Amino acid sequence: MSLAETAASGPLLAAVAVAAMAGVVSFFAPCMLPLVPGYLSYVTGLTGADSDRPRRARTLAGAGLFVAGFTVIFTLMAYAAGQLGRILLLHMRIIEIVVGLLTVLLGLGFAGLLPMSRSLRPGWLPQIGLAGAPLLGATFALSWTPCLGPTLTVVLGLAATQGSAGRGTVLAAAYSLGLGLPLLGVAAGMSWLASAVAFIRRHNAWVTRVGGAMLVVIGVALTTGMWTTFVNWLRATVGPGQIGL
Repeated sequence: MSLAETAASGPLLAAVAVAAMAGVVSFFAPCMLPLVPGYLSYVTGLTGADSDRPRRARTLAGAGLFVAGFTVIFTLMAYAAGQLGRILLLHMRIIEIVVGLLTVLLGLGFAGLLPMSRSLRPGWLPQIGLAGAPLLGATFALSWTPCLGPTLTVVLGLAATQGSAGRGTVLAAAYSLGLGLPLLGVAAGMSWLASAVAFIRRHNAWVTRVGGAMLVVIGVALTTGMWTTFVNWLRATVGPGQIGL
């Protein structure tokens, strides 16, 4: 089977796992965690004092609408990347090398080894409250900030190498799940997740380095062809994994 055929029909399992992991890394990034309470207060329309009261249902609803907003944008991005991959399927090896090199550079920047801006502030904000929560989520995604850039680039790059818009959509859903579930957990008041957030904030330097190292490993795997070798092995082990696509 050729490389192009493997990219088009190989199993999604590995790519989905990487996409979900990238979403989790995005949430626990030091430039993201400090903003979580502010975002939750904004999308629910509650003040800091109100947020301490038992209004979990409204907070959870606001967080869910916020997640839905950025999920739509990320899905559209990955769908477009998948379409691009389909068009350039004959040049898939070149795409893998370019995406791999870019991922390595962004991973180094995420780890703090290259200068990168850490701003995560949208240029425009919708109205406060539940009605504006989906728009705020979409604005958050469209900001294309350096904080999300490295991990999101991995997902869009994998979507392109899959050579399928449908598969790109699946990867975007996995990324959004990895990014959104911890946010929903915080909104639901899960004490163990709040403890994990506090722990990671105390050790954010190591979290950043580990996250950057993971991105570098993925970039090297794409550039050297190790990713394709792994996908071929996985395909032979678990089957084609079409998952209806």
